Amino acid sequence: MHCLPTAIPEVMILEPQVFRDARGFFMETFHEEKFAALGLPTRFVQDNHSASRRGVLRGLHYQIQQAQGKLVRVISGEVFDVAVDLRRSSPTFGQWVGEVLSAENHRMMWIPAGFAHGFLVLSDWAEVLYKTTDFYAPQWERTLLWNDPAVGVRWLISPGEQPLLSEKDQRGLPLSQCETYP
Repeated sequence: MHCLPTAIPEVMILEPQVFRDARGFFMETFHEEKFAALGLPTRFVQDNHSASRRGVLRGLHYQIQQAQGKLVRVISGEVFDVAVDLRRSSPTFGQWVGEVLSAENHRMMWIPAGFAHGFLVLSDWAEVLYKTTDFYAPQWERTLLWNDPAVGVRWLISPGEQPLLSEKDQRGLPLSQCETYP
């Protein structure tokens, strides 16, 4: 497992070693000892699978209590995956990082608790798998507005296009009004 740094040190891009031959490929996406050696969590409690079509933007979601760390990967298609730091005590509070994750590049993003997370589907269809460090708790779920100018995420959206958003995501709050972490 190779770890690539991001502008926010706690958010990491992971590249598993991929073994290819005429039959296809094999890779480890989680290995307890390797994750521990990288300082990453080794206990995950829930796996989630999301499928979406081109232009769908999901997020930016977080849980204000039962905060979830997420290990995100794409098994079909391509997405632009984003993490926003919502920890007020952090020197990177309100900053974001993004990475293209795809079935082709096999990259994974580790997003620790204390961050909002979202993604934009770039391919015709994409399937995203992610492991979480705590259980989904809808009563604690919050949504940061995907296009809040104070955060300034540069989504990979073509000029003139609008992302497809759920009602919940359309009602996201700007950073100035969001509940955040200490």
